[in-house]
Order: sequence, then structure tokens, then C-alpha cells
Amino acid sequence: MPELPEVTALVADLGTRLIGREIKRLDILSFSALKTFEISVDALVGRTIDGASRHGKFLDFQIGDIHLVMHLARAGWIRWRDSAPQPSKALGRGPLTARLILDDGSGFDVTEYGTKKSLAIYLVHDPLEVSGIAKLGPEPLDPTFTEEAFAGILGRSGRAQIKGVLRNQSVIAGIGNAYSDEILHVARMSPFKPASMAPEDVAHLYDAMQTTLREAIARADGLAASELKAEKKSNMRVHGRNGLPCPVCGDTVRQVIFADSTLQYCPTCQTGGKPLADRVLSRLLK
Repeated sequence: MPELPEVTALVADLGTRLIGREIKRLDILSFSALKTFEISVDALVGRTIDGASRHGKFLDFQIGDIHLVMHLARAGWIRWRDSAPQPSKALGRGPLTARLILDDGSGFDVTEYGTKKSLAIYLVHDPLEVSGIAKLGPEPLDPTFTEEAFAGILGRSGRAQIKGVLRNQSVIAGIGNAYSDEILHVARMSPFKPASMAPEDVAHLYDAMQTTLREAIARADGLAASELKAEKKSNMRVHGRNGLPCPVCGDTVRQVIFADSTLQYCPTCQTGGKPLADRVLSRLLK
């Protein structure tokens, strides 16, 4: 799933390609992806794209008084095309979900692989009409997101596990499964540690968050959409590296499996050398 650094880079890349361009049409190939119906896709025809921004993990393309908002979910992505597309396959089949075509035939395809379709597209007059955006917590790199503000968030979260707090979009916007793993590894903190913690731990975790996200944004700066997935994967310290050596201490990276996701961590760096209990895996092995 693209998270704050990748969505930031997508906005920058697509903004340079789209702003000031005229839309020929928007084709929705998977109707389940379109979540709003008050504004017709035909309303975009002939309009000029005025801006590109993001809200947490949501992409927002401003087209006059209309906002084309997208959430790429776990398996969605955007692929730029320099030329006119070939005819689309049958509706709802294959990964192609939507296709934006500009006046010269260029544009982008929105794809989603896998059987679980969660990608969402909205046409609204105000981004806050999208419930996921209206519920977003503060942006972690906003100047107002100070260490003091972060301490307040953690204090209010009480005994909730810090991993879940970091990736809860209504608490902090933009951090998902991957970067929460990375932040906790940099902070040398267990993903199961309670969110309410000592001031020195808050300071350490806050610094790890700022450093991890800003470094990821810097690495992605200037990259095209087609390069972002590989860049993200190649720079992960623990996320997606189960069974590989930790780049800091050399211990084996381990994982915990949940119903719909996994987390990765280093026992030596984060849990005092003790592997975390993986209840789902234990049940499977019985």
C-alpha cells in the first residue's frame, strides 16, 4: 500500500504532468471502485486540471469545482501513459480499474491486482465529503505536529499497542503497515509497547518518525510513479524482510501474522532478544 512518502511523490510526479491539461474523459472500468454518483464522470470532459494534492494516503486532483479523489488501498497503483491507450478489456475484468485520458491521448491508468478490491474513487465538490478524509488525524510532518502534540496523542491512546496507534488514520494520517514497522525499528521499540510511555520514549519515537518519513520522502523526490515501488522496497530495514538479517545488528528479522496483515521486527533491536508470540502461526502449526 502506498503511504505518505509514496503518495507525496505521486502527487509531485503527476502534478507536473497533469496541471494545466484538459481532460478528454475518465473511464471507470470497475464500477465498484466509484463510490459517489452525484457528479457524473462526464462532468470532467473538457475541464482543465488545476491542482494535485494529498490528504493522508488520499490523492486529490482539483478540476475546477470538482475534486477527483482516489485511495489506492493495498494493491492499487497509477501507471502513466504517454500515448493513447489500446481498447479496454471487458468491464470489471483484469486489474484495470479506471483510465484518465487527456486531450492528446496521454494520461494514466489506475490498476488494482488481487481478488480483494478496495480501491476507491470519488467525485466531490469538497474533499471533506469523503468520510475517510473527514476522519483523518493530523499530518505527522505538519509544523503543528510537535513532540508535545504527539505526546498528547500517545497519552490519550493509553494501553493501546503503539504499532496500531501509528497506523490508525484517524489518529495520525499517512503512516501504514510498512512505515510503522520502520519507525519502530529506528526507535528500537517493540510494536506491542503501550502507547502511553515515558517522556524520553516519546521523544525517541517522535525523532524516529520524523527521520524515517523525511528520509523516505527525500529518496522518492523526483522519481516517476513507475520507480516508487522498487525504491520503497529496496530501502526497507525490516518491513517485508522476514528471515533476512537486520541491517543494524545482523539478527534475523521476524514477523507476526494477523488476520489481514503482518508486521516485521528485529528481536535484538526491539524486544530485548525475545521473539514476539505469533498466535496465528502457532494455531496453524498445531
